[in-house]
Amino acid sequence: MSSRYTHAPALSLKQLSYLLAVADTLNFTRAAELCFVTQSTLSGGIAELERTLGVQLVERDRQYVALTPIGLETARRAQDILSAGNDLVAKAGQAVDPALGHFTLGVIPTIAPFLLGAVLSEIRTQFPELRLNVRESQTRALLDEVENGELDAALIALPFALGKLQAFKLFDEKLHWVAHQKDTLFKGKKRHLTEIDTSKLLMLEKGHCLRDHTLSACNTDAGKNGLRDHGLVEVTNLSTIVQLVNSGLGSAMLPAMAIQAGILKGTDVKEVSLGSPHPVRTIALVTRGSHPNLGFVEHQICPLLKHSKPA
Repeated sequence: MSSRYTHAPALSLKQLSYLLAVADTLNFTRAAELCFVTQSTLSGGIAELERTLGVQLVERDRQYVALTPIGLETARRAQDILSAGNDLVAKAGQAVDPALGHFTLGVIPTIAPFLLGAVLSEIRTQFPELRLNVRESQTRALLDEVENGELDAALIALPFALGKLQAFKLFDEKLHWVAHQKDTLFKGKKRHLTEIDTSKLLMLEKGHCLRDHTLSACNTDAGKNGLRDHGLVEVTNLSTIVQLVNSGLGSAMLPAMAIQAGILKGTDVKEVSLGSPHPVRTIALVTRGSHPNLGFVEHQICPLLKHSKPA
């Protein structure tokens, strides 16, 4: 008989979840609360896990809790194991028809206000029995939740480091350079990205992928202005950026869907005519390659999202 059946370690998913809770909180009391068990049950579970593995995973006394190096590595691997376990349970529960199950979708803030309405309308029309939950957050947070199994998929903009996750490209979207209509940028020929004065560039705060796309576009060719982080104005949403540009405080890069949705209406902000190459971002749906309903995501959800693309 194969040893993989007879020598499999007696690991418990529950014990692994206890370890993850301790890793997240570094506090046994809070970890027990997160797991809905008593502190003694949680401590006993981790102790049993340490005995099974034959190593110390957690250093602890009355005032100090920390994971050992092997404890950190075990917690990292435990997250993958628990995510796969959740996928297995979901696969079994939705085997009959994934459109009758539950789907959690993450969306980044530079897409949500302009595309989410059409996306939800399409999904609810085509799959009226699908229980859909939506979460808006920054890209890195959404990808972590997809990888951990907390989200089924996330609607984001590429390029962005995805790690082990799988991306389905939906469509490319232009980024437009905008400024106040009285800016000298509107005099004469088409402009080039190297002409952007990065000291007056208005952007979203760190963590938003549009910020990275903007910096990347400006640095495509080392122009006379160079690329400087010092002195940049960073805000939390595109509407604030537009109002700052309207006040003559600088220029900005905006996604086409925001402009098509009318974000510039009622302002003196206009698009700067750009020569080639024109900056773009790629809108994509990202999920786990192990997702129990990967076919449903790829062949049912993705076509609906493509159909929701602004005209």
